[in-house]
Amino acid sequence: MDLQLSGKTALVTGASRGIGLAVVSRLIEEGMRVVAGSRTLTPELAATGANTKQVDLATADGPNLLVQHALEELGELDVLVNNVGGGDSDGNGNLAAGFAAFSDEQWAQMFELNFFSAIRTTRAALPSLLRRRGAIVNISSNGARIPHAGPMPYTTAKAAMTAFSKALTEEVGPQGVRVNAVSPGLVRTALWESPQGYGAELAQSLGAPHEQLLEQLPGSMGVLTGRFVEPAEVAALVGYLASPLAASVTGADHIIDGGSIKTV
Repeated sequence: MDLQLSGKTALVTGASRGIGLAVVSRLIEEGMRVVAGSRTLTPELAATGANTKQVDLATADGPNLLVQHALEELGELDVLVNNVGGGDSDGNGNLAAGFAAFSDEQWAQMFELNFFSAIRTTRAALPSLLRRRGAIVNISSNGARIPHAGPMPYTTAKAAMTAFSKALTEEVGPQGVRVNAVSPGLVRTALWESPQGYGAELAQSLGAPHEQLLEQLPGSMGVLTGRFVEPAEVAALVGYLASPLAASVTGADHIIDGGSIKTV
């Protein structure tokens, strides 16, 4: 299917691995010119052919620096994908612990990365997106609807992201900019698979081998497909939402979780 994206421009945050890397690859395959921002520039990201910018989007000035670079390289922006985020502890404590274990610093760091990075990037990119009547896709999480399913600061920040997406579309929709959220469930990323990730911490807290946890997790989370979602599957949905084919799709939260959310 031709998504009619050839020649258009996109900015993708958190692009070095996982969902972000898959999104960059998919948009480039569709013929888009892409600027990819990430704190770490990986060989896999370089291999996509994207224009890359190393930047820490959890800082106050990082998002603006990235957007300015994108505008210099691309001229204008047709698509913004706010993907940067994560629930890893980065050595700041066990995020599989309970509420009382989370410090103010951990809450602040999680919101800076998973929520305020998107706020600041969107604010900087919005004038260009308005001129181009473009599209914004915010990567949230099904944890926004089932907040016990991940680290509490992470899922709470993602709930804020989903609410932000819905609120923003009310303002900018009449001006021609579409805003949608994508809420993946269990995705095969470093969050779950890394020996230093949340999945490993959760396995340790449960006294179970990491590999055993990963094998049993889809079933225990009610994933009807019986497996993790692949990053490329999320990227395919993002590509559609970014495209003119989805011209009447806005203000929606698109869940891609193998059926783990059971409510209407």
